[in-house]
Amino acid sequence: MKATGARREDPARGTLDKAAAENFPVAPFFLPRAWRNDLMAVYGFARLVDDIGDGDLAPGGADARLLGVPPESAEDRLVLLDAFEADLRRVFDGTPGHPLLRRLQPTVRRCSLTIEPFLGLIAANRQDQLVARYETYDDLLAYCELSANPVGRLVLAVTGTATPERIRRSDAVCTALQIVEHLQDVAEDLGRDRIYLPAADMKHFHVDETDLGAKTAGASVRALVAYEAERARNLLNEGTPLVGSVHGRLKLLLAGFVAGGRAAIGAIAAAEYDVLPGPPKASKLRLLREVGVTLRGEG
Repeated sequence: MKATGARREDPARGTLDKAAAENFPVAPFFLPRAWRNDLMAVYGFARLVDDIGDGDLAPGGADARLLGVPPESAEDRLVLLDAFEADLRRVFDGTPGHPLLRRLQPTVRRCSLTIEPFLGLIAANRQDQLVARYETYDDLLAYCELSANPVGRLVLAVTGTATPERIRRSDAVCTALQIVEHLQDVAEDLGRDRIYLPAADMKHFHVDETDLGAKTAGASVRALVAYEAERARNLLNEGTPLVGSVHGRLKLLLAGFVAGGRAAIGAIAAAEYDVLPGPPKASKLRLLREVGVTLRGEG
């Protein structure tokens, strides 16, 4: 009871605690303290907007109250996203109400961040309320442009290393990581009535939606997942030169992002591309090995 009450009083803490469950390190210990604080502030925003979009806010309605949403609309995700966007805009020209956005405000000012990447993440979650299927791979890439790529662009902005070429490479890495996450979460997404496997690819591999609802994947589903995993691997390879374009601790951080994707793909392959029983997860040892491989390849 005490822990639940604390979560309701401090919804920001519970949101930030989710960082440990990500496929890649969000703000590892080896970074300068200022970077860690700024990256956690950005993570807090991204995690909360996803929780709103997925309906995963903590019970009790604390987040809705902080955003000024009345109790009768506290379960309406589009209303919550509209209120969240309004509070985000106050980060740039006023005083936001939600503690995660108040935490973000000094980072925005210190790093001269623009509002566009944040708006992209909100737009992606709005799209999740309206679009549950993607016809083509290009359609999925357009979604990732909103749902994933802004995160990498924010990392580059926070660390003061953004250039057009690095942004291009970062976009490839972030899109790959998003696709890998979708592959890990096929069953969970289907439970939310969402499918992020392109319909054209499903048709090509003779997979229908009922196949995705099975307890274990048949040969066609495995072939489809392997195909999409290879696409993600190619995107990671395209983006990997980003690691070699920077130095020091940032290089290690970006290697961690790439390695997280590679390790997750390895875990999916080790499960013989059967993602339906639950998300295959890489071990910490596998992740560390992939970090080493990435650094040696870009050193």
